[in-house]
Amino acid sequence: MSTIHLRQTTTLTPEQYVAGLTDFGPGRSRLFGNSADEYLKVHDKGLFQADVTEGSGGIWERLHYEWSDPNRVVLTTIDSNVWGGASGHTYTFTRRPDGATDIDVVVVRDGKNLRGWVLGLVLGTIGKRVLERAFENSVKAIEMRNGSAPTNSPASRSALAPAA
Repeated sequence: MSTIHLRQTTTLTPEQYVAGLTDFGPGRSRLFGNSADEYLKVHDKGLFQADVTEGSGGIWERLHYEWSDPNRVVLTTIDSNVWGGASGHTYTFTRRPDGATDIDVVVVRDGKNLRGWVLGLVLGTIGKRVLERAFENSVKAIEMRNGSAPTNSPASRSALAPAA
């Protein structure tokens, strides 16, 4: 099992990022490159939760999204062709006094078969940078969508904590 920690500071409010994260409409892949439109299927969506299948490149997962806490979004893997067990994502938002928001993401990848185990091992080691770049790109895409200037200062770049 791999646990990956990512952090990004953004000009977005938590509400703006959550709006992008929970937009399951066409074009989602422009915000989240690992969520190809042909894999996307919304099974159920409520005010603060959704049940969605998404993926790309032959890897898919069905996720339960829960965002009733304005400072936290939890995505729990409920089915996948490679991920099982404790897999999922947790986004935590911290508002800064300067108006920016720190986004911390914890991604857990627990392979349910040989392919998942190998992918989890790769993501937990040499693949961290791929997840980091994907997270940076999603933040930039949501900033652009909201008319916010993408952040380029060192404090705004992703930093690996003790990545999604």
